[in-house]
Amino acid sequence: MKFLSNLTSLILSVGLLAACGGPSQVPEAYLFAYFTGNGPGQEAVHFALSKDGFDYRALNNNRPVISADSISKRGGVRDPHILRGEDGTFYMVLTDLYVPEDGWTNQGMVFLKSDDLVHWTHQTVFIPELFPEEFGDVTRVWAPQTIYDAEKEKYMVYFSMKQGDAPDIIYYAYANDDFTSLETLPQQLFFHPENKSCIDGDIVEKDGQYHLFFKTEGHGNGLKKAVASSLTGDYVMQDEYLQQTKEAVEGSGIFKLNESDKYILMYDVYMKGSYQFTESTDLEHFEVIDDQVNMNFHPRHGVVLPITLEEAKRLENAFGLDEQNWIVGTNDEQVYAHNVMVDEQKGTIYLPVKKATDLNALDPEFSLMVGYSLSPSGMQDFSQGPVTYTLSKPDGSTQEFQVEARKDNNPALKGYYADPEIIYSQQTGKFHLYPTSDGFDSWSGTYFKSFSSENLTDWQDDGVILDLHKDVEWANRNAWAPCAIEKKIDGKYQYFYYFTAAQKIGVAVADHPAGPFKDSGKALVDFKPSGTNRGQEIDPDVFHDPVSGKDFFYWGNGYLAAVPLNEDMVSFDQRKVKLLTPEDGTFREGTEVFFRDGKYYFLWSENDTRDEDYRVRYAFADSPMGPLTIPEDNLVIAKAPEKGIYGTGHNSIIQIPGKDEWYIVYHRFTRPHGIAMGRAAGFHREVCIDPLTFDEEGNIIRVEPTVEGIQASE
Repeated sequence: MKFLSNLTSLILSVGLLAACGGPSQVPEAYLFAYFTGNGPGQEAVHFALSKDGFDYRALNNNRPVISADSISKRGGVRDPHILRGEDGTFYMVLTDLYVPEDGWTNQGMVFLKSDDLVHWTHQTVFIPELFPEEFGDVTRVWAPQTIYDAEKEKYMVYFSMKQGDAPDIIYYAYANDDFTSLETLPQQLFFHPENKSCIDGDIVEKDGQYHLFFKTEGHGNGLKKAVASSLTGDYVMQDEYLQQTKEAVEGSGIFKLNESDKYILMYDVYMKGSYQFTESTDLEHFEVIDDQVNMNFHPRHGVVLPITLEEAKRLENAFGLDEQNWIVGTNDEQVYAHNVMVDEQKGTIYLPVKKATDLNALDPEFSLMVGYSLSPSGMQDFSQGPVTYTLSKPDGSTQEFQVEARKDNNPALKGYYADPEIIYSQQTGKFHLYPTSDGFDSWSGTYFKSFSSENLTDWQDDGVILDLHKDVEWANRNAWAPCAIEKKIDGKYQYFYYFTAAQKIGVAVADHPAGPFKDSGKALVDFKPSGTNRGQEIDPDVFHDPVSGKDFFYWGNGYLAAVPLNEDMVSFDQRKVKLLTPEDGTFREGTEVFFRDGKYYFLWSENDTRDEDYRVRYAFADSPMGPLTIPEDNLVIAKAPEKGIYGTGHNSIIQIPGKDEWYIVYHRFTRPHGIAMGRAAGFHREVCIDPLTFDEEGNIIRVEPTVEGIQASE
């Protein structure tokens, strides 16, 4: 990550400028305006701040700063763009669209104006009403932006529109003096040489040339550029795609770094649920800088606007930073910056560090938001307990914090992973963990990885073991919730890996637990069992019954299906499928079956994975095919708000070979930021491990989720 090295001198310089003639108008920070998704409540304006253009923190706990219902005709707004006007006024334009009800059809925009970035006036602009003869049949009005036309001394708004079967075309028109409507008929701004659809226009001027970035909608789904010598001149398209990924992208946003010759081109990798940042000095050659960018939110198509420190502080005072958010991160690789936790009420800061960290001499190198500073700086001795730091805030107040550096084992895997499956391999003498690769918008990951450990605490990343795009012909999306089993067949170890893809279940086979795995070539489950018409065909589980020596297969979301597997482990008799859905109404998904002391245990997850109350329950059975008996107190694990732990679910169970020692492997919301991420918390999850214990009658004793995790197994 990149950080400003001397915030104190930065604030001092602003103070000197103010003393010499009022507040500084030199941009020293950045405002990121964005929306968060296509679902209910996600199409609204959000703000985030950065002091360096690389590290961003959401304002207002990542909740909307402007209510979409209050400003739009349709109930949702997206694609925010903000321009600082020649007179210092801020002009924002938005797409007026609510996808849950409208799909991708709309006819309007929203114009907003503000003197301070906090208080906005607004007006909806409905194209068919303004121009009924020319554009009465318009079906799309998307992604408006504003730029000042110095020659006409007016603000030009440009946006794409679609009529009937014609392609999407980028038009421009001029706003009236009040910025409440358009006063000129939209004219075509860019003419694609092959008359193909273009959307998401984004113009930047450099060295007297106007560079129009746009998306090739429906034909390549990438970013290209056209250049003209005047704002509304003849734009000439360049052939090269500019995005630095093979994935589909849209929503380009380009801005110049403060006091630098570098430009940042960012765009929405919308099918992957990610954002990519690139850097350029000539607007021709772009280099990926994702490893330098850090955000505690999940944006869709947005804009970054350079702002002054005064403006940044005003926004922070108006909307607030969550107590977790004034620490942007740390610049010491020994600290897991992603999981740093601040408790302002208790005056504590938790620093999770790598096991090899020397606590006698650790400099966290805190990176803070605009206006904050922490002292002391430099190396500190954390080996004897917490170290006292003093926080100076933008309002001039101070607060002491006890900063503790600890070597904890949860999360067990560093990064976003979920739906963990774990096995012990007799062949390798190691534990192997198979999760969902998480962190993708709406669970849109397309590959699976594996990890291995000799002691359940030190995990090695064994890399990608199955890539839907490369290894699977029958599905290419939504790689979820795998399970695996080791079998010794004719003296040779084989591994059967069952996985969800495109709401179907497949199976792949390997001769090593870390792969490579070869897909069977077709889905194992692509049907709903008889007796149910709801739910999804996801979340497989495989179980070897030590009593009968047979293997059984389970799956389902909204229902629990069970069936004996054939000896080949890659097929079963559909006539033998049986529904075992618990009758208490708590079953959602994520079945896990294991056997202990003559009892079969069935575990499942309750509620939605995006719900902070996502949790695990269980039942007993006398056979792998049920029926299930639900004990009176059947909660296995649930949230622990006092620890900042939420969304504990979708688990697997592992027994230490030869011992009555058991562990539950589960996921939770990313801690501490997940609880403030809204629905996005459901695809920003972390894998954890805690002990699983039983009472004398075999009932599961409720698990207390921990930050510490477990000690290394022997």
